[in-house]
Amino acid sequence: MVSLQDIEAAARRLQGQVLRTPCVESRTLSDIVGAQVFLKFENLQFTASFKERGACNIMAQLAAADVPPKGVIAMSAGNHAQGVAYHAQRLGIPATIVMPRFTPGVKIERTRGFGANVVLFGDSLEAARAHAYELAERDGLAFVHPYDDDAIIAGQGTVALEMLEDVPELDTLVVSVGGGGLLAGMTVVGRARRPGLQIVGVQTARFPAMVNAVKGTQHIAGTSTIAEGIAVGTPGERTREIIASMVDDLVLVDEGDIEQSVLMLLEIEKTLVEGAGAAGLAALLRHPERFRGRKVGLVLSGGNIDPLLLAAIIERGMVRAGRLARLTVSARDVPGMLARITATVAEAGANIDEVHHQRAFTLLAAQNVDIELVLQTRGREHLASVIAALRNAGFEAEEMR
Repeated sequence: MVSLQDIEAAARRLQGQVLRTPCVESRTLSDIVGAQVFLKFENLQFTASFKERGACNIMAQLAAADVPPKGVIAMSAGNHAQGVAYHAQRLGIPATIVMPRFTPGVKIERTRGFGANVVLFGDSLEAARAHAYELAERDGLAFVHPYDDDAIIAGQGTVALEMLEDVPELDTLVVSVGGGGLLAGMTVVGRARRPGLQIVGVQTARFPAMVNAVKGTQHIAGTSTIAEGIAVGTPGERTREIIASMVDDLVLVDEGDIEQSVLMLLEIEKTLVEGAGAAGLAALLRHPERFRGRKVGLVLSGGNIDPLLLAAIIERGMVRAGRLARLTVSARDVPGMLARITATVAEAGANIDEVHHQRAFTLLAAQNVDIELVLQTRGREHLASVIAALRNAGFEAEEMR
């Protein structure tokens, strides 16, 4: 099992090679969740993920070996890929990365930008992993596992070393879990440096493999998640041993919790995180009573999110908050009626994004029309006032869900 000494040695290797990211309190998030929240900004790493730590640790050891490998190969949905590719390029070691076909384009292109040979194969991490093993054996390459490797676990554990040095009063760590490398490494540090520290792992309900493995549950896995960085079907053996014996608890969060957390971090902290990086905050939002009054450390583990996915999350978040709403307004189909409706909306202070007349697909009388409006508002209270203004003007107005 990985020891504290292994992680401290990794920290020395990483010094000057990866960024020592800030760990600071978010006063606004603390007020919202009822706990004192400290954020570790691993999304500020050069490759925008904590995965760079484990990759740097193992690549530095391979480069220093008496007989360095002729090349390395890794399997990853993106963040591990970029970490391995970047540090392999920096150390002059050829790298091949096998990625599932569903991997976001931004992660594929960045990995190629670090000089790696990218192979797209399969629709899951398991299929990509099997193909990577085949290529490693065929071409004589050193396989760099994304999480189930002592050097990787030790590298990821340096996150906790820094957090406990920078914020010694922390009493809780909440860490996202996929294969378990980050949580396992941080747990080894936490138990050695602060035995009473509460450590909680977080998985998306769509991929509950570690929860099932540790707790013996039978949660059904989904096929996709916005937290693709922790979409792991088979947890690591080394990581599971550490997590099962040392972690206090594992919890599940829903897709909506993660979406809300991504948006909150963007709006409140002005920082961009991917779904996996927002899982810790999602746990605080889903289980506030569990963490109320505690000093909680969260790891914003990565910031590599597909721009189109981010756009969808922002739009869906605006809908949930009532800042983007769809109304149906029923009125007589006569000249000037639309002008009256839009003027009423304008006087109520809302902005119209879209207008659509619905004449055929309606149960109204033939001389009437349903007018569908998509509005920008300031929130639920403002939306209610817009609907009230339309009704006071003599129109039938309802929000479309």
